[in-house]
Amino acid sequence: MHKTLGTHNYYVYILTNKKKTVLYTGFTNELKNRLYFHQNPEANSKAFTTKYRCYYLVYFEHYQDAETGIDREKEIKGWTRAKKDALINEFNPEWRFLNDEIQD
Repeated sequence: MHKTLGTHNYYVYILTNKKKTVLYTGFTNELKNRLYFHQNPEANSKAFTTKYRCYYLVYFEHYQDAETGIDREKEIKGWTRAKKDALINEFNPEWRFLNDEIQD
C-alpha cells in the first residue's frame, strides 16, 4: 500500500550528547522510532551515536520529499560546528532535549 501524495514524512535531525559537545546529523522517515533505536542500540554497536552517546534531539526539519530531505542532510553534515550551532540556536535557543515532544 502506497501513501498518497503529500502524506510522506521525512526528517533531518540533529542529536547531541548530554554535555552538548558532540553533534550527529541524520535522516529518517520515522523520527520517533529512530530516536528509540539511537537510545537503545544493539549490543556491541559501533555506531557513532552509541560511541558518543548522542541520544538527545535538539533540532529537526520536516520534509514531504525524501530527495529534498537527503540533500538537506548532506548540506548540514558539510557545515562547520559553528554553523550547526547557529541553526540549533535559532530553532531551539535553550538546546532543550526534544525527544519526548515528538509524535509520530
